[in-house]
Amino acid sequence: MRGFFGIGAEEMSKPMNLGALMRTSHAFGASFFFTINAHPKVREAYNSDTSRSFDHMPYYAWDTLDDLRLPRGCALVGIELTDEAVELPRFQHPQAAAYVLGRERGSLSPEILARCKHVVKIPTKFCINVGLAGALVMYDRLLAHGGYPARPIMPGGPKLEMTEALKRKA
Repeated sequence: MRGFFGIGAEEMSKPMNLGALMRTSHAFGASFFFTINAHPKVREAYNSDTSRSFDHMPYYAWDTLDDLRLPRGCALVGIELTDEAVELPRFQHPQAAAYVLGRERGSLSPEILARCKHVVKIPTKFCINVGLAGALVMYDRLLAHGGYPARPIMPGGPKLEMTEALKRKA
């Protein structure tokens, strides 16, 4: 997969949500993780991050939006349920992106939305958990940039070659 991405959240307040999002970002191969103005108690995220992602990717804890520093060429992509946002299935992910999710009880701030190059929404009836939203965005990025061929027209997956099928039985 070409390019890189990071993911984070603004004003994260629940340690378990942070830990789950960090573990998922580690599983999907994120290059970095970040928070902006996170509540001090999120340090307890170590308890819910069973993959110990802190040991495998950088974590940037910025106190304010002004402190946010992204790599050159990295587009900030807000994930927010707004009327103007592009629906995730219609969005072409930038090769270098930093996805930012909103706080658990609220939305991304107008200041961060103004800094986003793109704003994307997950086409749901209402807001979902920040960890689940992050997982859906990263999965969609994997589908878009992972080099997977188009899906088959008929239900099911592609047929395995006979030799592959025999190897799996062994």
